[in-house]
Amino acid sequence: MELPREILIGDNVISNLGKFVRSINNDISNVVIICGQNVKNRTETIIHKTLHKANLNDYWYIRNEASIRTVAKSKSEIKELEPHIILGVGGGKSVDVGKMIAFYLKKPFISIPTSASHDGIASPFVSLRGTDKPHSIKAITPIGVLADTKLISEAPLRLLSSGCGDLIGKCTAVKDWELARDEKNEYFGSYSASLAQLSATIILDRSTDLLTNTKLGLRTIIEALISSGVAACIAGSSRPCSGSEHLFSHAIEYIAGDSCGLHGERVGIGTILMAKLHGLEYEKIIQALTNLGAPTKASQLNIRESDVIKALLIAQSLRPERYTILSKTKLNKTSAYELAKSARVI
Repeated sequence: MELPREILIGDNVISNLGKFVRSINNDISNVVIICGQNVKNRTETIIHKTLHKANLNDYWYIRNEASIRTVAKSKSEIKELEPHIILGVGGGKSVDVGKMIAFYLKKPFISIPTSASHDGIASPFVSLRGTDKPHSIKAITPIGVLADTKLISEAPLRLLSSGCGDLIGKCTAVKDWELARDEKNEYFGSYSASLAQLSATIILDRSTDLLTNTKLGLRTIIEALISSGVAACIAGSSRPCSGSEHLFSHAIEYIAGDSCGLHGERVGIGTILMAKLHGLEYEKIIQALTNLGAPTKASQLNIRESDVIKALLIAQSLRPERYTILSKTKLNKTSAYELAKSARVI
């Protein structure tokens, strides 16, 4: 198992980044920071100051998109900077690009999220455009995670709601894994499954108050996202965190492109659909997502009914080796429409 060695969460902990890097490896000097331009504008001064104070050299690399092409181009340019450690600062794209480059260059990686919109914060998995199939691939486990709650609280509330949607998706991911265990004799890790399920349960049970007490709620969501990533590390696969609901999300993105909402928003809608297929309390999931300000209908993300039906039909083909409720159910156009309609997604 590869697990994060150090995790630091709290207000203004970004100012302790230099000490944090040194606590992980004291025998280094060159730090490469991968981020977007907006994040650099917000964080460069404080990050430079804390790294300089720790006698660390900071080199900044602006990523344009989260794609295999970006990684292929960037890794040779970053290698010339002779990095000893790589930091991904920003949302899911910067963290994923940084994680993948660190994997190729065989360098340790620190994850520094500026939003709580996804569970890739602490996991070894990334989602990048340009692969043969739009699903997550394994890269490197972050050696450290630094989550500044003040910095993250400045992100749009929609990103936090998206993170909650991603977490709620663990309900159906774990059920899919249990199904694969029971019907295909697939390995099932009880501990990692329970950890992922706990991340979903705490969001479902506290959906009415998570966003009212912003400080406490934010920390709870961040901790749940990190725990979910650790569950994937323990399992050695994304099984406890990604099932048919993620396949649906990837299928929608594959069909509709960038204009179909955030990853966690699509996962939330996918979870409603797959929960109904599994015979779970999908109404409870609808209510929780509503409480959290996350979409529950395709129209809220400008996704057409026809695209929802198509996504349900092709989702399993994106990863046929991963047995899920969609493998068992084998929807056709009629049953897919009936499912989406009865679950009130369309």
